[in-house]
Formats: sequence, structure tokens, C-alpha cells
Amino acid sequence: MSKAPFHSTHHPTASSASWTVSALIEALNKPVNIAPLAFFRIFFGLMMCGSAIRFLAKGWVKQLYVDTPYHFKYWGFEWVSTLGNTGTHLLFVGIAITALMVALGWWYRISISAFFLLFSYAELMDATNYLNHYYFISVVAFLLIWLPAHRKYSLDVLRHPSLTLHTAPAWILGSLKLQIGLVYFFAGLAKVNADWLLEAEPLHHWLRSKYDFPILGQLFRYEASAYFFSWAGCLYDLSIPFLLLWRKTRPLAFMAVVFFHIITWALFPIGVFPFIMIGSTLLFFPSSVHERILKQLQNLFAFVKTTGQASQLHTANTSGKKVWKRALVPTLFTIHFIVQIVLPLRHHLYDSNLYWTEEGYRFSWRVMLTDKSGLAFYTVKDHDGKSTLVDLNDYLTERQQKFLGTNPDFMVQFAHFLKDTYQGKGYSQPEIYIESYLNLNGKGSRAFSNKHVNMANESWGLAPKAWILPFNDKAS
Repeated sequence: MSKAPFHSTHHPTASSASWTVSALIEALNKPVNIAPLAFFRIFFGLMMCGSAIRFLAKGWVKQLYVDTPYHFKYWGFEWVSTLGNTGTHLLFVGIAITALMVALGWWYRISISAFFLLFSYAELMDATNYLNHYYFISVVAFLLIWLPAHRKYSLDVLRHPSLTLHTAPAWILGSLKLQIGLVYFFAGLAKVNADWLLEAEPLHHWLRSKYDFPILGQLFRYEASAYFFSWAGCLYDLSIPFLLLWRKTRPLAFMAVVFFHIITWALFPIGVFPFIMIGSTLLFFPSSVHERILKQLQNLFAFVKTTGQASQLHTANTSGKKVWKRALVPTLFTIHFIVQIVLPLRHHLYDSNLYWTEEGYRFSWRVMLTDKSGLAFYTVKDHDGKSTLVDLNDYLTERQQKFLGTNPDFMVQFAHFLKDTYQGKGYSQPEIYIESYLNLNGKGSRAFSNKHVNMANESWGLAPKAWILPFNDKAS
């Protein structure tokens, strides 16, 4: 008698779970119009082409990559070297050309793969140039390599009409929406901290210099404004992906996206990132919106006229193929998004103040969360007792020195560079010592590094850095 209730409750639960999984798989494979993907390809390619041309035109390639004698590296990518004046400029020309090819859908698989490699290489040449939106561009470019974004409204379709595709499984568009949603969500999650919510920092500090801002500038004089924008920014990031998904709230959510990014662009020098995010959120709109825009482009530029029978990716692309080939992209994307979820949470592996040590900080969508300034003084001591205070101006630009004063990885890297440099000058077993001070979110200058540790013997990378002093409440 005791078994009857067990069996009667067990089977419905198992059946319900099985039905839920089946429903999820069915929803992910439901054919949807591919027009939003084609629109995104054109938008993304044109934005990247324009950005590369802007970098070249403003002389930033020379300023950031050529005129800097020393370049800071990412852990694991120390092998990425600069290409000299001509080579670096050609690299950015290649980025512009491949981005334009992506927009046109011309030799798409080759052009998007080349763009991903060229753009990522450029960003890996010097870690001081890291920005969240550069990382976002590399991530999106990687996803686009595997997506059929060229199979509608493209020159590839003009050359080979049989490539024309009107529908694709929902997960293909969903993967881009998920990536955008993760950026917003983790950016919001990162704002759930005492400095941002309870002290309105660093916004409170930043808005003090914006009193001359049109219309809103007078409001920035009030302390309550910093709290309002801090809390509003947190709630915006956490909720906007879900509001964009729901048809009834989507129009208002998009208006909020436009307002938020235009205001941040006007207030802070963050480049093209706001416009990239505005254009990306159009993916959440119905395909009819994208069809109208693309047809206008087609009529205006005679973009592409196709003949032949269009295929459906969810059936045509799987027939006659081996199982492993059909599962390759979904498996790759599953791994990708596991990594995208784990990376922003890896700071929990460190027993330290994240914003002080920056251990686990990068690649986690922590956008404009801190205001940091620091100074680092390097002393080289010879085995024979000789001591020299290093003039950083001999090796680093003013911009690089600012990053050096706040980033522990850079501090160790530069110590190793100085060790090799002074060995070349005849120093016997040089020891490198750093005395550094850091100001985080206007809390006052504090000693950052243990000045008695020989940094020439310290490693840099993923391991916790014992030479970083703990964040103390009392400023020096």
C-alpha cells in the first residue's frame, strides 16, 4: 500500500520533466524569419568598418600602438607582438575591409573569420587598450562565424541564389539575444555593491564635473541625483533584457535603451559602444521591422535580387549529414555560453576586494564601476648594493603610467621588464621594488603594494597576489 502513492506521484513528475525538455527543444528549433540576423550583419559590419576608419583617421593607431615603446600583455597572450608602423596600419585597414565585406555579405565565412582574427589580434597587442565593448565585438564576431547571416540580403546570395534562406531555428537568433542579455544582466549584477548603491560612487564623483551639461546639469548639483542614477542604472541593466523579450514592454524598453545610451555617450567618452548596444537591441523586434528596412535598402541600392528556391536551415542543412556535424554548432555555443556565465563570476574564487585587486575583474561586463587613480614608484637594487629610482617617462607614455598605477598585473609585468632591462645595463641580479598608492572611488590614497617584496620574483596571471596590501578603511 505504501508503494501506490509513490508510483502515482513519480510518473507525472517524470512525464512533466520530459514534456518540459521536449517543449524547450521544440521551441529552440522552431523556424523563425532570418531577416533580423541579416539586418544585424549589415549593421555590425558597417559599424566596425566605420570604427576602424575612425581609428586610422584620428591617428589613434599610431598613438596607441606605434608610438609606445613598451606594450602590456594579457596573460597567455604574451606572444602577440606589435607589427611596426606599416604593419599595424595595414592591420586596421584589413579590419575595415573585412568589416565592409561582412556588411555586404561577400565571401561571408572568410570575411567574418578574418575580421574576428584581425580585430582580436589588434586588441591583444596592448592590454591598456582594453574596453568592454572591444571584448563584446570579438565575442559577437566569433558567434557570427557560425551563423548563416549571409543567406539573405547579401552578395553571396547574389552569386549563389541557392544559398537563399528565409527561416532558421530560433536558437540561432536566440544566441545573439542571449549574449546581449548577459552583457546587460551581469553589468547590473556588478552594480549590486555598497559603493554603487549606498554611496552612489563613482557617479557622485563624476557628476560633479558635469554641472554645465545641458538641461540635466543643474540636477547634478544635488546629491540625490547621483543616487537616482546609480539605482536607475542598476535596475535598468538587470531588467532590460527581460523587458525587451516581452512584446508589451518592448517599445518602452527600447526607448529606455536609446535614452540611457545617448545620455551615457554624452556624459562620458565611451566611443561607439552606446550605438552598438542600441543597434543590437533591435534584434528583439519582430522580423517584419527588419524586412521593411532591408527591402528599402534593396530598393535603394538594388542590393540583391535572387532567384531559385529558398531553403530552410532546420531541414535542408541537416539532411544527409553526420550526427556530429549537426551537433557541432549547438555544442560549441553551449560551451561558449557556459564560459560567458562562469567568467563574470570567477572573482568569487579570490578572497579579496575585487575593485581593489581587480582579480577576476576583466571580461565580466563591469562597465564604469570604479574611479581609480594611483602612483607607482619603482626602485632597482643591484646585488652589489647599487640603488636606482626608475624614471617611468623613459619607458611609458603618460596614459600607460595611469594604468600602471592601478593595475597589479601591469605592475608585475613592468617589474620583469625592468629586471631584464637593467641586467642588460650591467646590473648584477637586479631586484625590483614598488612603492605604490591607490585611490579607489574617492576614498583617499592608500598603500597598495608591499614595498619590501622583490617584484622581479613575483609571477603575474590568475593566481592571487599576496604582495597586494589589503584594502583598509583608513586612508593614508
